[in-house]
Amino acid sequence: MHAMWKPQKFKAIYLFATMYVLTLTLPSAVSVYWAFGDMLLNHSNAFSLLPKSPFRDMAVILMLIHQFITFGFACTPLYFVWEKAIGMHECKSLCKRAAARLPVVIPIWFLAIIFPFFGPINSTVGSLLVSFTVYIIPALAHAFTFKSAAARENAVEQPSKYFGGWVGAYVINGFLVVWVLVVGFGFGGWASMINFVHQIDTFGLFTKCYQCHPPPTTASAPRLLNATAVAPTPHHPHRP
Repeated sequence: MHAMWKPQKFKAIYLFATMYVLTLTLPSAVSVYWAFGDMLLNHSNAFSLLPKSPFRDMAVILMLIHQFITFGFACTPLYFVWEKAIGMHECKSLCKRAAARLPVVIPIWFLAIIFPFFGPINSTVGSLLVSFTVYIIPALAHAFTFKSAAARENAVEQPSKYFGGWVGAYVINGFLVVWVLVVGFGFGGWASMINFVHQIDTFGLFTKCYQCHPPPTTASAPRLLNATAVAPTPHHPHRP
């Protein structure tokens, strides 16, 4: 939000987001992949693979809190569009604006309850679409915007000389475009689609516990003979 209202703060926000990913997201993801490996190819719900413990329950609760917070931030632009459409964006009452957002919130929550298997879908969409929207398109837009000498000379902010100036900027952008196109969109999209197809049989509407292990079935007790029944006659082999 700070980057939306004050674009000059975008660098700081992006730096903090990168630090968050490097210090929290990547270490936890690496540790889970290191522990379970290929099991995650068939179980995108990593919590279903963890042994039941208070730490696992705490992690689930923290993830739910994270999802609620992320949902609020991610839907903020949609809230603004909806408020402007119904004429409530300039309203000073927070209660009225919160009530006006319910037609947006309730359907999204309902869809989230119906489709709990969002992991494979998110992975596929991320590799096929986010690769373009986050990396490829911005890098190409920067390259085309400053392709002329006049545009580079009149740029508000010049590239750092430590990275080679404009030549270094174009080399970095070109490397990012090729790398993300091949690795992210190519290999990532292929792996996500294969994973999606392999897990499609586990999808279900209103799943109580997505991809959780089935409860262990107790072995049936041996059938006891009736007390009044005659015991079977032992069989003796014929003697010569």
